[in-house]
Amino acid sequence: MDVSLMRIVMIGSGYVGLVSGACFADFGHDVVCVDKDEGKIAALHAGRMPIYEPGLDQLVAANVAAGRLTFTTDLAASVAGAEAIFIAVGTPARRGDGHADLSYVFGATHEIAAALSGPTVIVTKSTVPVGTGDEVERIIREARPELDVAVVSNPEFLREGAAIADFKRPDRVVIGTDDARARGVMQEVYRPLYLNENPILFTGRRTSELIKYAANAFLATKITFINEIADLCEVVGADVKDVSRGIGLDNRIGRKFLHAGPGYGGSCFPKDTLALLKTADDYESPIHIVDAVVKVNEARKRKMGRKVLHALGAQGDGSDARGKTVALLGLTFKPNTDDMRDAPSIAIAQALADAGVTVRAHDPEGTKQAKTMMPDLTYCADPYEAVQGADAVVIVTEWDAFRALDLHRLKSAMATPVMVDLRNVYRREAVEAAGFSYTAVGR
Repeated sequence: MDVSLMRIVMIGSGYVGLVSGACFADFGHDVVCVDKDEGKIAALHAGRMPIYEPGLDQLVAANVAAGRLTFTTDLAASVAGAEAIFIAVGTPARRGDGHADLSYVFGATHEIAAALSGPTVIVTKSTVPVGTGDEVERIIREARPELDVAVVSNPEFLREGAAIADFKRPDRVVIGTDDARARGVMQEVYRPLYLNENPILFTGRRTSELIKYAANAFLATKITFINEIADLCEVVGADVKDVSRGIGLDNRIGRKFLHAGPGYGGSCFPKDTLALLKTADDYESPIHIVDAVVKVNEARKRKMGRKVLHALGAQGDGSDARGKTVALLGLTFKPNTDDMRDAPSIAIAQALADAGVTVRAHDPEGTKQAKTMMPDLTYCADPYEAVQGADAVVIVTEWDAFRALDLHRLKSAMATPVMVDLRNVYRREAVEAAGFSYTAVGR
């Protein structure tokens, strides 16, 4: 089979679906991205991206121009004749119990089943709990018992802000299937990665589904661990950056995800840790470490709000900070994305507002989303506008634009020169030399 002739349908044109679809098209495949949101599809036809991801607009434009990438709302017409159909719809945490909401996955499955016309491979790209592939297969076989259909698990491991590089040069590709024909199709789908000698791991389907959750839970644990070590560093007089470096140089531990800060957020870690806990509870096999991670991380976000209030000189519940102004620099959960889901900035801004503090904010890409979630904040065009008249400036997200601020210009615009660096971007000596009172994390 010629890899350039592989016909792929991507159900869902959100973060995972759009990035994956564009990258598959760049591999040479014929890709159709399907979405129910007519506005999103119209925007994509006009070249406007529904998300911010560096390089995605150019990648999409190039493959649309080459005729390899198209967008539609017509699932039935797209699915007919496809060799691989990827389900890349959302699986948000379900209200009430934290379980992954699989209604979009199963809804797409029913629509796919009704539209199939021949042999195909259906691939769950969405992050789904163990056993979801079994249910997808049951739905398909019940609706279309006459067709040769295989269901495969192929979880994504994309970092927001670096998703294209992660897709094209992955640490690994995990494919869960015991079906020989499906394995052959997936090998064709990912053939360019074989040429680059990227590791492709074939496992059972349930194993593949669990790998995704286990990976995210472990990374969330590393973040939460170093955050608690940072708290200990503050009270014993140690420096968490040196502690992180000292333990990270041990290759059994590794240096990544050992940066102390205000806690994890985003589209994956919060919902995936909750979904893993729910799965463990359903199977009566509790994971106490992950349970502690979730609780500690949620408490940490609120704790960072109190940290800012204390830097303002407030005591107790922080009510004596009423009337003061704080500038938040960075609102998204991490740099190089516009994603505000479960961002620490939300809890921090709320804690400040509850104490009667006025919040001014700036983010290079997240303002549009932030306004829908925090409409009472004052949004500013740049960091220097945000700090006008402020009693403290807080670095919440480590965007590159905040790493080399003109400290003297900041100080001259502020009512009180107080900096709270929740990402340990600056050196204390440099900030204090510019006339600031400086508070960091774990230092």
